[in-house]
Amino acid sequence: MSNVIDRLWYGEKRPLSVLAPFAWLYRAISESKRRQAWQAHTESLPVPVVVVGNITVGGTGKSPLTARLVECIRQQGWRPVILSRGYGGKSDNYPLLVKEGTPAGVCGDEPLMLSLATGCPVVVDPQRVRGARWALEQDLGNVLICDDGLQHYRLPRDIELAVFDAQRGIGNGAILPVGPLREPVDRLNSVDFVILNGGEFPVSGQRIEEFAGTEHANIHAMSLRPASLVNINSGETRSPDALNGKPVRGVAGIGNPGRFFDTLRQLGAHVQEEAFPDHHRFRPEDLASGAGEWLVMTAKDAVKCRGFAPDNAWVLTVDACLSEPFEQRFLERLNECAEQLQSQMTERSNHG
Repeated sequence: MSNVIDRLWYGEKRPLSVLAPFAWLYRAISESKRRQAWQAHTESLPVPVVVVGNITVGGTGKSPLTARLVECIRQQGWRPVILSRGYGGKSDNYPLLVKEGTPAGVCGDEPLMLSLATGCPVVVDPQRVRGARWALEQDLGNVLICDDGLQHYRLPRDIELAVFDAQRGIGNGAILPVGPLREPVDRLNSVDFVILNGGEFPVSGQRIEEFAGTEHANIHAMSLRPASLVNINSGETRSPDALNGKPVRGVAGIGNPGRFFDTLRQLGAHVQEEAFPDHHRFRPEDLASGAGEWLVMTAKDAVKCRGFAPDNAWVLTVDACLSEPFEQRFLERLNECAEQLQSQMTERSNHG
């Protein structure tokens, strides 16, 4: 499936150009919903809201970035709460506070993964404004980070980050279904930060001035660094270097499985690829492997395999690496937003 998407959307040509009328319709509907959502806003939330998302379809590294932002702001004394719509999960009751024992089928794979990885409160609700207000009512934190919410315009936001897979970029530059774009490239003019995951961009203090034909004051590089190998059943931890020279069955049900398989090969593994659709609901038969093989998967997939994973199943965890200039500028922007919100609340109180 990934190879088909790469051919249709991420080459220079547009083999689906016959579907251009549907792309125009998709764009018109999206822009209309965006205008309606913004017009419906009556007031902002009383704490800073950070939205991490993308304008392309598929995996870009949003969740590792979200986890790193949580760590970064927590070190500064903030109490972050992650908001998610819980794609792939279904609960009888919302808002839902994710706990260690919450099944991925109830809360969604990414919320459970982020909860386990960060220890941060994760609130799931398809109506993210409702989830945000509930989190504040419960005093779960004082800053909200919405994972994958760039197009969820009903949620007020103070800081927006648009994340790209730097190798794939914007593909053929066309709107769905002709290309991979959910919104036009000029949407980047209104976001606070553009984050380029991987590719030729080094994670350093060097400023990136332009991406996809758009100049922006805050374009920064990010890389995903393999952090550890964790056995799903025993909890044993090893260095990612343990895969060097080993036969590995790589299993991935994520938006861009090719990036995961490439990482395994860069670690020296001899990889047999097994790609599934994004948010795939794994079954025991999906995890079969040959004698002597290591079964290695992503953290996002592993949370759905607890309870039936074989003893040779390992999770490759990754850390998002960001430059010091980006983290400093992000924290400055967060503090600016907090001061503005406090000033607005004081002004309302004085006039109330």
